[in-house]
Amino acid sequence: MTDNPAPFHIVFLLFDEITQLDFTGPAQFLARLPGAVLHSAAKTVQPIQTDSGFAMLPTTNFADCPQADLLCVPGGFGTRQVIQDEDTLAFLRNQGAGARYVTSVCTGSLALGAAGLLQGKRATTHWAYTSLLEKFGAQHEKSRVVQDGNVITAGGVTSGIDFGLTILAEVAGPEFAQMMQLSLEYDPHPPFDSGHPDRADPKLVQLLHDRVYGKVLDNLDQIIDAP
Repeated sequence: MTDNPAPFHIVFLLFDEITQLDFTGPAQFLARLPGAVLHSAAKTVQPIQTDSGFAMLPTTNFADCPQADLLCVPGGFGTRQVIQDEDTLAFLRNQGAGARYVTSVCTGSLALGAAGLLQGKRATTHWAYTSLLEKFGAQHEKSRVVQDGNVITAGGVTSGIDFGLTILAEVAGPEFAQMMQLSLEYDPHPPFDSGHPDRADPKLVQLLHDRVYGKVLDNLDQIIDAP
């Protein structure tokens, strides 16, 4: 590694109802890359309402955003609006065409799909919405992080931290990634083994589907299939 690495521009898309950890989790790791310059881009530089009751301020609008070396689209319930917004999809297409890496966390993959950036790719997303990937010409692969060429997608929310480490290893090498994992003490030992439907109590999976994800899935399905 050189003392003065070339700038590595990382562009995160921001939008209302974003799941903030989809953004802040990987950003915490990616900011440690040598030469990293982080940009949070939205249509306007106005506060973005997250899903957690607080707002974030973008650093740039679409027009002034520099070309990304790494483009990342987080997820959240606001994805429903993103996949219907042509200005945002055009921004993703333009940035994606010049990016070294095109990436997403959680349902951000659906925005990549709507922008035409997942065609023919293996990809993943939040477990509740994996059935939607095929509507964008992608093939779902069950993994927390999936890489197909320069397209790297992560599963739901906390998968974004694993994604961040994957990028660190890809760009700066495994030793650097491990050093940053140690620095940030990423050593998860959750109190429950209930983080994926393959291991969670089926009653909990059904409860979440009935209360939240089933309705959102149906809504997204209708949006995607609309003429």
